[in-house]
Amino acid sequence: MYTDLNNKVAIITGGSKGIGTAISKRFGQEKMSVVINYNSDEKGAQNAADEVKQAGGQAVIVQANVATEEGNQKLLQAALDNFGDLDVWVNNAGMEIKSATHELSLDDWNKMIAVDQTGVFLGSKTALAYFKKNNKKGNIINMSSVHEQIPWPTFAGYAAAKGGVKLFTKTIAMEYAKDGIRVNAIGPGAINTPINAKKFADKEQYDQTVSMVPMDRIGDPEEVAAGAAWLASSESSYVTGITLFIDGGMTLYPAFKDGQG
Repeated sequence: MYTDLNNKVAIITGGSKGIGTAISKRFGQEKMSVVINYNSDEKGAQNAADEVKQAGGQAVIVQANVATEEGNQKLLQAALDNFGDLDVWVNNAGMEIKSATHELSLDDWNKMIAVDQTGVFLGSKTALAYFKKNNKKGNIINMSSVHEQIPWPTFAGYAAAKGGVKLFTKTIAMEYAKDGIRVNAIGPGAINTPINAKKFADKEQYDQTVSMVPMDRIGDPEEVAAGAAWLASSESSYVTGITLFIDGGMTLYPAFKDGQG
């Protein structure tokens, strides 16, 4: 769909499942070369790479801890060694832990902040340094959530991290706009991913979630991937510093959808 993406190089963190895999495959359909990062799910990453290749792109998989500088440098080096360049960095890796806040351990809090917020910082920092050094008008896409805007009790660490991603995205978008580097976020709502599979298998929980979405359905990872492809392409060339909510209207205060209040 976006011919300007043909032969461009992308790094996608957390690419072994769910939204990360869907973005990888979509980038493959755009004939891109993709570095697919994984933490522990090597099989999932390899399956994602196979889908990229079947779709018409190129792919390699790389195990790396995105919460470390070494891990992010490893991803960049893989892009350069295998494909010779970097055009798009997608900070997609994330995790969530459910807990009453007064019972949330510091260790679990730190785990979420490390992946969901520090990982975004380190990935962005690595990409920005490369783009600046090579005078390149690169592109960064950060995976946020509707919960950068909607409070989520018992998920305080996750919501705090995504709130941080929101302002981090806007700040660096402003800082590097003059360099032609675009930085945006995507805020998915309820999406049918492996992380939600157990919850959505329970009909009561599934129906409850659907009731919170004005469009009355759960989203698909491919719909999020379509947004990532648009943000990566020149079709969005005048867009920077936004969060693109792909949420079926979840951020529209659905409790009021029938005119209550």
